[in-house]
This record gives sequence, C-alpha cells and structure tokens, in this order.
Amino acid sequence: MLEQRYRWKNKQLRMHVSVLDGKASPTILLKNALYLNQTFRKWMRANIWIYEDRIVYVGDQMPSLLNNCEIIDCTNEILVPGYIEPHAHPFQLYNPHTLAAYASQFGTTTLINDNMALALNFKKREAFSLLRDLRTIPTTMFWWCRFDSQTEILNEEEKFSHSNVKSWLEHDAVLQGGELTGWPKLLDGDDMMLHWIQEAKRLRKKIEGHFPGASEKTLAKMMLLGADCDHEAMTGEEVYHRLMQGYMVSLRHSSIRPDLPTLLDDLKRLGIDTYDRFIFNTDGSSSSFYEQGMTDHMIRMAIEKGIPTIDAYNMATINIARYYNIDYLIGMIATGRVANINFLSSMENPTPVSVLAKGKWVKRDGLKVEDAYPAIDWIEYGLKPMELGWELSMDDLQFSMPFGIKMENSVITKPYSISIDVSGDHLSNDHDECFFTLIDRKGKWRINTLLKGFATNLSALSSSFSNTGDIILIGKNKHDMMFAFNRMRELGGGIVLVENGEIVCELPLPLGGIMSDLFIEDLMVQEKRLFEELAKRGYSFSDPIYSLLFFSSTHLPYIRITQQGMYDVMKKTVLFPSIMR
Repeated sequence: MLEQRYRWKNKQLRMHVSVLDGKASPTILLKNALYLNQTFRKWMRANIWIYEDRIVYVGDQMPSLLNNCEIIDCTNEILVPGYIEPHAHPFQLYNPHTLAAYASQFGTTTLINDNMALALNFKKREAFSLLRDLRTIPTTMFWWCRFDSQTEILNEEEKFSHSNVKSWLEHDAVLQGGELTGWPKLLDGDDMMLHWIQEAKRLRKKIEGHFPGASEKTLAKMMLLGADCDHEAMTGEEVYHRLMQGYMVSLRHSSIRPDLPTLLDDLKRLGIDTYDRFIFNTDGSSSSFYEQGMTDHMIRMAIEKGIPTIDAYNMATINIARYYNIDYLIGMIATGRVANINFLSSMENPTPVSVLAKGKWVKRDGLKVEDAYPAIDWIEYGLKPMELGWELSMDDLQFSMPFGIKMENSVITKPYSISIDVSGDHLSNDHDECFFTLIDRKGKWRINTLLKGFATNLSALSSSFSNTGDIILIGKNKHDMMFAFNRMRELGGGIVLVENGEIVCELPLPLGGIMSDLFIEDLMVQEKRLFEELAKRGYSFSDPIYSLLFFSSTHLPYIRITQQGMYDVMKKTVLFPSIMR
C-alpha cells in the first residue's frame, strides 16, 4: 500500500462502500457524538462509522452489521478533527518520529514538515525512503521543498540542484515550496528560484514566504512572483498588510517569537473579525516550549482572547486543509476523511482526553497508548552516530580576526570591533566575549572569531547541532574547548558543556550528530538542564538551541559565520574566507 500512488487501493474503496451496504462491519462506531461540523459551522450530533483508517459515514443511521466493532458511546464527549501543524521544523534536537508521537498526545495528528535537514544531511534516496516509511505511523506526515540552504555552503549547487529540487517538488508527500528565506535573491533576479516557484504552481502546490519586516510593496511583489502565505507577521498592522495583498496569514507562537497573544489583541483593535484566512503555527520550537501543549495551546489562547470557538478550531484544522487542497483527506469530520479525531472534555478545552490518528488510538482516557509509534531503525537511512576521522589541535584555536559577532537577541547578530587581547588560552570572565569557532565536520576548514553577548563565564561548549551540521565551539578556555570537542566526538555528536576539565552537562545527538533518539519528554529534561547551565553562565536570551542553529543562517541580519567564511548578509559578501586546515 505504501508504495502506491493513491491513498487507498480500489479494493479498499470497495470495502468502504460495502460497510455502508451492510456487507461488512465498521471497525469503530462512535455513537451519538457531538462533533464540530464545519460545513454548517455548528456543533451537531451524529453517528460516526470508521473502517480502519477512514471515516465511512457520518449521520443519523446505525450500521446493520457490528461484528468485531468497537462501539463507543460519545454522548458526554465532544469531537473535533485532529489538529494540523503547517509549519513544523522536525529536527530541533528531536526527530520527525518523536515529534509526531509527542504532538499526537495534544491532538496534533498531521505535520507539514520542513525538509531542510533531509536536503542537507541525507542522500535523496535515503530521504525519500524515510518519507515513505513515516507513512506507516499514525500521524499524517507531509513535507516542504526548500529552494536554498539559508546559508552560504560550499556545495549549494549540488545540494539544491535543479534535479534535486524538481524531485522533491514532484513528490506526492510535498505540499509546498519554501519557506522562501532566500527571497532577496528572487527579487534580485534569480530565475532558477522563480522557475521552481512556477513548477510548484504548475503542480498545484503552495509557496510559503518568509518576509519579516517586509514593506507593503515587497509583499505585493512577492505575491506577484507566487507567494501564497507568510508566517512572519509580528504586529496586527503586519497581519493587515498581508491580508490586503491576498495572503493566507499563519499566526505564529514559538519559542523565539511567542507572538500569538499580541496578534490576537491587535486583530481586535483593528476590527478584524473574519478568520477564514488565518492558520496557526508553532514554527519548530524547542522541545521544552511544547511542555504545555502545541496547537491545542494556541486554540486555547484564541478562545480565551474572545475568538469565536468554532473559528479557533478552524484555524487549526479546516482552514489549513482547504488552503493546501487536502480537505478531501483531513481537517474535518466527514465521510471519506482520514479518521483523525480528538475527543474533548469541553468545547473550551482543546487538549484532548483521547485521540484517534488514522483510526488508531494513540491516547485513551488521558493516557498515552504504548507502542502506537513503533521505533525506527535510523541506520537504515544513513543516520548513525557521527564519526570524525580527524583531530582538533590547539593550532585550530587561533584567533586574529579584527571584528567579531555580537548577539542582539537569540538569533540576530551584528559585527563589532574586537578590543581585547585574544592571544592567550583564556579569556576573562569580566566581559561577555568568548572564543567562537565553526569547523567543518569533515575537518577540511575552520573559521575563528569572537562572540559577544552569548555568555560571561562559559568555559566551553561544543555542539554538532548547527544549521549545516558543522561543529560549533564557544568558550573562554581553549583547553576546556578541546575537552568538550573530544567528549562530543565520543558521544557520536551532541552538545557538551565543560568547566575546569569536568563535564557540566551533555545532550547526546546520536542520529548523525543532529538529532536525539529520545522521547521528547526525556529530551525536555536534558534540554532544560542545558538551558539552566547556560543561564548560570550568562546566556540571557530566550532559546540557545535557535542561537546555535542560526549562527550560520543568512536569512537573518547582519553578520553570519558560514562555511564560506564571515558573511555580511546585507552586502551579500564574504568578508573573511574560511581557512583550510
């Protein structure tokens, strides 16, 4: 079934019809359910018949055959469609499988995922095998197709070749191109990117923008070039401008941009009271941000802010499905749809008591169903502990750059002039400047500078988690930096903090050095410990995981450290090239 082009084979479709004819029994019957009917925009009662992974009937009738059918009286329960996360970055230390399993407990049963980590770190054949095999899990998984690396890598033309991008765009699990972090190149005349956008449109797929701070004129230009949606509105006025230009607006609430309460207040202030062009997203937050929920948390905030209850649920379900043209499959409780259903205790509490995903119980009466998400053998896809066939030496930690990188917040970095002596092996704790190295995971090149604002008394941090999978070293003490690097290598990848020759904390990332294999609940414990230890050492921003990820990301201003060297984002030039080892 999983190799086929269609969601259900002809034989299965005939079986679905035979259930209605009374020749076969449903596998689950939900009796007398009060459910959200989005066609009528009402809460209505009906009997819902499910056969395996599909809703085969919603209405007043009862099946005539009930052999081996699980019958549930839903008189005292409220049913809504499974929630959809349209903007998942499923590689933020967690992995797509563990994110899906965790999200399902909060009612999010469909993820539309960024493919960046797959495009950069997987061979295409292995990536597509993973997409295929993830169809076996209860969560419904869709994907994006990136058009650029959002940094300056040495082999961009290979990773994002026309043939690779075209293969991703044509994949039936891919719903959109983007997000368009490289849109300035598009406006500057990049016809290859414009061609890919045209191809996406030809395939009836969407284009996701990434337009923080964009002017009304820029938004109009990007709409003309093919953008459909944007998730970067940070104020009500920015929401308004996007709506005026015809965008679907994705309202964000994430670990680095927890904007939803302000945005909802602004919508009221501006008199915006029509919600069909809004959807919710959590923009790939760090795992600890999800402790109190995911999409359900956003629905709750919307209801508490006075958004009509049905609209709040629609922004997490049918609005998204209609936008992506997949409402024939998901996003509503109706005949023919995949059986993704959340069972609520009340309309005002969107965190489900029980969850059906593809007709399988993944949560039942408040408890997680064990083994609903069987383990994945990541080695099959080339993801094994990182192996570094080279040694780090003190010669690699030589710092002579005339300027460094200053952090303005978790992700924005500016250049600054270095005025302290960096010739020794230690830096003082009297200031917030640290040694900072990005080094090729294959050991071919490095770039060294100073990082201001990250910490005041951090002896050493080593991380294999970065935008490109290269190694980040930050610290005041070169010897401890060497120690942290060597421990990170022993782990097969991860994030390691060292002080006075001793390990303070470590977060192993055995899946290629970029992902954990732990359940998200367990990953949260490690992540919180890391955050606490960094805070003790002077990290004062909201999300160090995003800081590590975005040091190389050229879709953000102003100065970045990339494979090609120190890069000026505004001038689009390499200021100092990386050094070959």
